[in-house]
Amino acid sequence: MTNTLFLRLEGPLQSWGERSQWGVRDSAPEPTKSGIVGLLGCALGWQRDDQLHDLSRHIHIAVRCDRPGTMLIDYHTVGGGANTPQLLTAEGQPKVSSGSPHTEQTWRHYLCDASFLVAVQTNSALITQLAEAVQNPCWPLFLGRKSCLPSLPVFEGIGEYATLAEALDRPWRSLDVNAPGTAVVRAVLESMPHEGIRRRHELISRSRRIFGPRYTKEVMLTIPVLPYEVSL
Repeated sequence: MTNTLFLRLEGPLQSWGERSQWGVRDSAPEPTKSGIVGLLGCALGWQRDDQLHDLSRHIHIAVRCDRPGTMLIDYHTVGGGANTPQLLTAEGQPKVSSGSPHTEQTWRHYLCDASFLVAVQTNSALITQLAEAVQNPCWPLFLGRKSCLPSLPVFEGIGEYATLAEALDRPWRSLDVNAPGTAVVRAVLESMPHEGIRRRHELISRSRRIFGPRYTKEVMLTIPVLPYEVSL
């Protein structure tokens, strides 16, 4: 019997939107639950709101920030033009939000060179289904945005653990040849309301971008750091 799926989320760029609105596309400092649900939905080939909402309700996650990365803010301009608006609606028609041709400015936030261990807990049958899907995904997997591709295989095993905190107490296989042997890292775990802070991470509707409350708490963990080629 297994109740935990491990995901390794590592790559040059990641972005896990938490409060994104209009031109500012932020990133949380670690993967959000809604982002993990989206990744698992890609693996399963699910996109309907009821499927993803049901998945979100049935899993609990914790994230260990093995390498938190550094924040990059990428400035973009979109559209503009001398005579006609260049921004387009979803139907492909010119969008005139200001009454005249204009350029939209956007600021997109990314985490650079970050590495996270994610523990997903649920019933054994669903863990088996998720593990198979992550190793043979229906659609390509990405780290928050489609431009952010993983540099390592996402699947990092399954197991049986009493709690999420216990699940995160495992070595980190680092690509750093000068790995320090041990490291003190931050971890974010789902919690009861009276134990943590309220965040908008619970996916309710993907199509309408509606998110519900989720509570998390932070702990510090001391973990062994091993070279990547060492078998765990």
